Amino acid sequence: MRVAITGASGNSGTALLRALVHEPTVTSLVGVASRVPRNDGSSTVAYPHDRAQWVRCDIGSPDASETLREAFNHADVVVHLAWARTPHRDADRLDAVNVHGTSRVLEAAAAVGVQHVVVASSAGVYAPAPDAVPRDEEWARTGVPGALHSIQKVHVERLLDAFERTHPDITVTRVRPALVLQEDAASELAREFLGPLVPPKVLHRDHPPRLFWPAGLRVQAVHADDLAAAYRAIVAGRHPGAFNVAGREVLGPDDVAAAVDAPGVKIVSPAWARRLLVAGWRTHATHLSPDWLDLALALPVLDVRRATTTLRWEPRHPTADVLGQVSRGIGRGAGFPSPPLVPRKI
Repeated sequence: MRVAITGASGNSGTALLRALVHEPTVTSLVGVASRVPRNDGSSTVAYPHDRAQWVRCDIGSPDASETLREAFNHADVVVHLAWARTPHRDADRLDAVNVHGTSRVLEAAAAVGVQHVVVASSAGVYAPAPDAVPRDEEWARTGVPGALHSIQKVHVERLLDAFERTHPDITVTRVRPALVLQEDAASELAREFLGPLVPPKVLHRDHPPRLFWPAGLRVQAVHADDLAAAYRAIVAGRHPGAFNVAGREVLGPDDVAAAVDAPGVKIVSPAWARRLLVAGWRTHATHLSPDWLDLALALPVLDVRRATTTLRWEPRHPTADVLGQVSRGIGRGAGFPSPPLVPRKI
């Protein structure tokens, strides 16, 4: 089968390319991205990016629809991973890519006869949960009020609800992962979320900082390769519906401190932590807006039994190990061997 992937050059997209290269049912891959590997003879496109045919497309642009239809032509499956977290302070641009861009992807897939659409949703689509009881895919999809990422993911799921009603002949799958991590994406994560308030060098293993931890915060994550394995199973088996995907471990402050080699941990109130983020956000000292803390504190623990039973999926990477690898990777500037990309359009 032919598989087209939007956001194929990013964190999850690169991992999915690695996974689908080894899937016998996949005969060809199309990568769609706003910045694609440069193919002008001046550089070599590295594995796994060299295994895909690339189409340059900014899905947030009003004129993207025709390019998407061309990219999806003859594709059996579209996996929609493209999602913008930057520019952090431009909500209209984020909405253009994340919401309107998703609508364009769905319309293009239907127009050219794609048989299966797989869309990256998020744990952020769920309503807040006050406890650590795992919630399955039937938990309310009302999101976290005031958290832009959550609001946009809820909007995307409503688009999918409507798409399923109007296109009952197309298989639709929603994947709702926890925080997606891999060491190779450490530099990308640092650029997008930290900023001057937490320069990467402070996370260097030789001099780790003390950990300040908002009370009630817990961490559930998934390694990008484990997430890609779930996508691979969904694509190969054409499984419909929704799937939570996360590591089995749920980490508290002591677990995280041990994972990142922090010399100690101090529990602080969420209100104190939020005031710090507000100050950092207003002064541009951090890229992490306060609503990300609101979202993190409200996220439910994900029940992944549907993925393990239907997809026969199991996470291979312990969350604590992945968190430690990412922390140390940020400290030394680790990043995946991304190919040279074409310049951004001005």
